[in-house]
Amino acid sequence: MRTFRFLEAEYRDGELRLGYAFDGGPDLVERLRFPDAPRPAPERAPAFAAALRLLHLIAGVSYYKAFAPARIEVAGQPPDPALAAALEEIYVEGLAEFAFRNGIELAGAVRFPASGAVPAPPPPCPLPRRALVPLGGGKDSLVALELLKAAGEPLLAVWVGRSALIAACAERAGVPALAIERELAPELFELNRQGALNGHVPVTAIHSAILTVAALLYGADAIVFANERSADLPTRVAGGRAVNHQWSKSLRFETLFRELLRRRVAGELEYFSLLRGWTELAVARRFARLPQYFEVFSSCNRNFRILGTRPASRWCGECPKCHFVFLALAPFLPKPTLCAIFGRNLLDEEALISPLCRARGRGRRAPLRVRGRDPRGAGRARRARGARGVARGRGAGRGRGLAPGVGRAAAARGHCSAAEGPDHVPARLRRVADAAG
Repeated sequence: MRTFRFLEAEYRDGELRLGYAFDGGPDLVERLRFPDAPRPAPERAPAFAAALRLLHLIAGVSYYKAFAPARIEVAGQPPDPALAAALEEIYVEGLAEFAFRNGIELAGAVRFPASGAVPAPPPPCPLPRRALVPLGGGKDSLVALELLKAAGEPLLAVWVGRSALIAACAERAGVPALAIERELAPELFELNRQGALNGHVPVTAIHSAILTVAALLYGADAIVFANERSADLPTRVAGGRAVNHQWSKSLRFETLFRELLRRRVAGELEYFSLLRGWTELAVARRFARLPQYFEVFSSCNRNFRILGTRPASRWCGECPKCHFVFLALAPFLPKPTLCAIFGRNLLDEEALISPLCRARGRGRRAPLRVRGRDPRGAGRARRARGARGVARGRGAGRGRGLAPGVGRAAAARGHCSAAEGPDHVPARLRRVADAAG
């Protein structure tokens, strides 16, 4: 396959169809369904059309990767040079892990066609004060949601997909909620079955574009993510090139996407992470104060597979994400509570000791899918957990590998209390964002 083509994007009666194709092959049509969607408001029509185009171009990354061809064609007016450059960065950096695992090089190979046209600034787009809060089922988004609730912000919890787990979290939160359905073109799975390239895509970038459309449809002036600062850290360096599994959660992507919205969609629409300055331990510490979610939340990777089996319970206890969240919560929860969440004490199982060390970012095989691997954060985590006391329970018998509340006071001293570093949080929420720990 030598050419990847963007076909037409069409929205009608709450359903959006995004068309793609390779070298004159069958159309690949992705469908998104926005439940009970109102007719787009006339004053938002230019912004809505621009958001649809941006989503079409970004969501194409899921299909482009099947063959990563050298040529890209866009139906109608090609992107302007700045948009083309932004899309190339999103594809190259967002597919860096995919390229690493498949042994290919995308830097310099992804080339969007560009026109010489410079876009005019978007017209005014009146939006009501309301925050769209994307839920992923894990602790971070629930912490952000509860902070906004406490601040009295009007909000709408949103997620993409049909996850019963996320729906349960939204129900427990007791806030207005919206589930957007995304149906990938079925031909993509057949291509994968036949041997097409496959791997990680920048899901947060795609969801950000979907939520932009939702904000303009349902009326919201902010899209509020819950990405903390370790999302900026590469999960691997290969051949001198950083590979970041969470690149589309990074400050760099956030800045890039904000600029795309400001210059091409609607200057009134805010896009930012409320927890950008927080550490992963600060998020865990705050989540430990939200027991209403302990029975419903999960960050287990296997719960969110598109294909394949899922765990019978909310936590498989075997994937790197389970290991990492278990360790992150360990300083802040009593042993019986922590073990009740995960169904068992993961530190009681000898076979898991090495994977647990890798989940903390130790060893040459540290997983690509786990964040929070800042060397400073790892050192803080070791101190907060009482060094080896939580890492393995030296000399402890079965059931005693995790001492209740180990290192809780140490974790509270400075390691979790202050939000720091650059962010894009607006002034109206500055005090909320600074309330880490």
